[in-house]
Amino acid sequence: MTAATTAVRPSGALTPLITLCLAATWLVWGSTYLAIKYALVSFPPFFQMGTRFLLAGLVLLAWMRWRGKPLPGAREWRNALIVGTLMLGGGMGGTAYAEQTVGSGLVVAFIAVVPLMIAAFNLLWRIYPSRPELAGIVVGLTGVLMLTQGAGFQASPVGLAAIAIACVTWSLGSVLSQRSLPMAPGAMGFASEMICGGAVLMVLALWTGETPEWPPQPLAAGAWLYLVVFGSLIAFNAYMLLLSRASAALASSYTFVNPVIAMLLGVAVAGEHITSYEWMAAGVVLCGVVLMLRGAARRTR
Repeated sequence: MTAATTAVRPSGALTPLITLCLAATWLVWGSTYLAIKYALVSFPPFFQMGTRFLLAGLVLLAWMRWRGKPLPGAREWRNALIVGTLMLGGGMGGTAYAEQTVGSGLVVAFIAVVPLMIAAFNLLWRIYPSRPELAGIVVGLTGVLMLTQGAGFQASPVGLAAIAIACVTWSLGSVLSQRSLPMAPGAMGFASEMICGGAVLMVLALWTGETPEWPPQPLAAGAWLYLVVFGSLIAFNAYMLLLSRASAALASSYTFVNPVIAMLLGVAVAGEHITSYEWMAAGVVLCGVVLMLRGAARRTR
């Protein structure tokens, strides 16, 4: 992901820093999908995500400059633009777009397929899954196919297409950040990615003619601020740090915790309706992810 990726070899060790980063991606990201839905009341999807990442990225860049860190070079900005376009423009933009018509719990249940897609993209670098990982991929994809037949996605083909694109672009960006597109070291690389991705999202907002409500409703404004501070500055940076210091399987483990948290919050707080069939399909997806991650952990050992 960053230049630090070449300096720090990914490890399976659960250091205190790795444990804190896991907690951030598991718990904070699990709640951000509901926050996105609440923010949509006043902030359209691309505008919401664009302003969120631009502000977070500029704050982080200013902080790193104040600490004396150099700005990224031209090549690092180019890599940040490519990865930011994929992970934030496509990944987060597509997620917010899908949540206009699909419940937040179902969206994040679909996103659980990300580790399976990451394993598929790693084939391009001749990194082949073990038998347990392959079994997990088959089970997970079966669950995703089941999920697409549920009432939530059947009622919104556009939402289904948006979240599918989001998963593909996020997964591809994650793999490229580890394999071939190094950015500036540490937090400066994360800041450049958020700035580039935020700028791409703002272009999408202008292109689609999005207009935010002003003044925003208090709940929407609070949800947007939560996304900036916790979703971007804390959890997103934790994820990028995991990509540079941990295995891809461990970094993507949030995908089998987030759906449980998001689906429970969606039902309990937002009153979303999830059918028993959709709960079962989400369970099949999670079983596939757990199988794949266990296989990856065994191979690492």
